[in-house]
Amino acid sequence: MGAHGGRLHDANLDRTPSARPRSSLRAVAHDHDHHAGHGHSHAVSAGADRSKLTVVLVLIVGFMAVEVAVGIAASSLALLSDAAHMLTDAAAIALALVAIGLAQRPAKGAFTFGLLRAEILSAQFNGATLLVLGILVIVEGLRRLFDPPAVQGGAVLAVALLGVVVNLAATWMLARANRSSMNIEGAYQHLLTDLAAFIATAVAGGVMLATGFRRADGIAALFVAAIMLRAAWGLLRDSGRVFLEAAPRGMDVDEIGHALAGARGVVEVHDLHVWEVSSGFPALAAHVVVGRDCDCHDARVRLQTMLGERFGIEHSTLQMDHQGGELVQLEMPAPAPRRGPAAAARRAERPR
Repeated sequence: MGAHGGRLHDANLDRTPSARPRSSLRAVAHDHDHHAGHGHSHAVSAGADRSKLTVVLVLIVGFMAVEVAVGIAASSLALLSDAAHMLTDAAAIALALVAIGLAQRPAKGAFTFGLLRAEILSAQFNGATLLVLGILVIVEGLRRLFDPPAVQGGAVLAVALLGVVVNLAATWMLARANRSSMNIEGAYQHLLTDLAAFIATAVAGGVMLATGFRRADGIAALFVAAIMLRAAWGLLRDSGRVFLEAAPRGMDVDEIGHALAGARGVVEVHDLHVWEVSSGFPALAAHVVVGRDCDCHDARVRLQTMLGERFGIEHSTLQMDHQGGELVQLEMPAPAPRRGPAAAARRAERPR
């Protein structure tokens, strides 16, 4: 920290906007607060292409219907479990479409950030669905390992190979949409895991055709379930961090605080909060005290520029105050005497 560096109150280096500021009120020589932030849109990036998502949704739903029909006819749990996975993919894409529409609504009323977190709700719902389906597939897959039914390996192999082709097309389409949104990226990752699942199912079908090893279907189903659980964990973890208002992954709050405190003219930084409003939308709020002779307006502009260029934080609210001043003594007027039967009874009970 340079010669002009200020102090950083680590005890107040909070990572969420919900923590309470310190209770003391300070009257400073230049008694005013300055709140400012770089203006930018709170809407989902324009690269999120609805038409691409719609085409992918039609592909996924159509193929899912084929998988369910063939899986029931061939008595293949691998096909049925992957159809369940495809259902979550379709739900993720449908919810992504809805979330994009909600997130593009302007901020108004009580929703001061608009409905940007609709996509986070979408991602969390999708993760929870994947978790439940993955557990159900594991239970049934284990049962089939101990009591394997007869499975038509040829039908399983044919549908799995068709699934590889469909998922390649869907993945290529969705890769061209904007993937900075959490639910769109989640849908994209689901399609990638589907490719691995279809490959496993195709291998199981080939093994059953070549060797008659019926347990291959159950083993493939367990592999698909493992992929589902891994995707569920990622979505629940990332969406949970946003809802708990943790700092964005990979963003060092201590480093940000020391960078602010070490800036020219800064005396003290406290009540620092860093959180993520939605995917790719970090925000920061802090109380910054500068020297008596420092231009607080110029300091605010410099600090916000540094936050944007160095840490990628474009939305920041800095409360700027000058050093010095005394604590404000607040005298609250005595409360008016209570009226009513209960208050009259208490007065009557007092000793005279």
